[in-house]
Amino acid sequence: MAAYFIWGFLPLYMHDLRGVAPVEFIGWRILFTIPVCLGLLAVRGSLGDLLSALANRRLVAMLVASSLLVGGNWLVFVWAVGTGHIFAISLGYYINPLLNVLLGTLFLGEKLSRLQWLAVALAGLGVSLLAIFGADADSLTMLAIALVLAISFAGYGLVRKFAPVPSLPGLAVEVLVLLIPACGLLAYAAHMPAGIAYGQDPYTTWLLTFSGLVTAIPLVLFGTATRRLDLSTLGFVQFMSPTIAFITGIFVFNEPLKPVQLACFVVIWVAIAVFCWDLLARRGRQGEAGRG
Repeated sequence: MAAYFIWGFLPLYMHDLRGVAPVEFIGWRILFTIPVCLGLLAVRGSLGDLLSALANRRLVAMLVASSLLVGGNWLVFVWAVGTGHIFAISLGYYINPLLNVLLGTLFLGEKLSRLQWLAVALAGLGVSLLAIFGADADSLTMLAIALVLAISFAGYGLVRKFAPVPSLPGLAVEVLVLLIPACGLLAYAAHMPAGIAYGQDPYTTWLLTFSGLVTAIPLVLFGTATRRLDLSTLGFVQFMSPTIAFITGIFVFNEPLKPVQLACFVVIWVAIAVFCWDLLARRGRQGEAGRG
């Protein structure tokens, strides 16, 4: 819950950095995540896991792919907050768990129940509503952002599923892989008309400095939770962050919600209700089997 609470309120944190170019923010985010990861590994006595991961060429290749996916996800997320598309972020992360279920079927040999297929079909219907009837540029932009966020993070999760490395050493390798691109982003930002925002005022400088903690801590919490909680519990908790984002979009950012966009959300919420009902039913059957 702590991980999804942080992710849910992340748009509020980034909103105060809206004056910082997305390329600069991502650059600092990567740079400041590196010492956080190394420090946590040192405290845990797990620096050996990082060295072992770096010595495995196949694993590094997989983590290069995951780093590009998560880096692209971060960039789109920051740009979406900066341009006021909070509902798009919420929609993307509502779709993401349903997309994960579909990818599990396609690539991991997992079997979907009828209710899960219904949930995936409803999610597709919601996306189709926005694609067909959302003729205005704002609705189409919302759809594009949501799909990029959902697909990139689902792809990231799939790659990390195959990568035999714990969450923290894996994240450390990913940000180390992104170090050179991060330096390139900061060099590009330095030549933009506004220049580098870091150091211009104390508040912005501190927010950028803490971006490493904001990145690493929820990922570590999530990685710990996935090893200790059953799938049904995670299935419910993972909808916490898009719900928080949706609420802040209404009451904090005052973002307008068009009828076709609301219809898309309603269909997605029905899909989530079906998905959660199936999780509850499965959990009940497993409990009865265990008692038997």
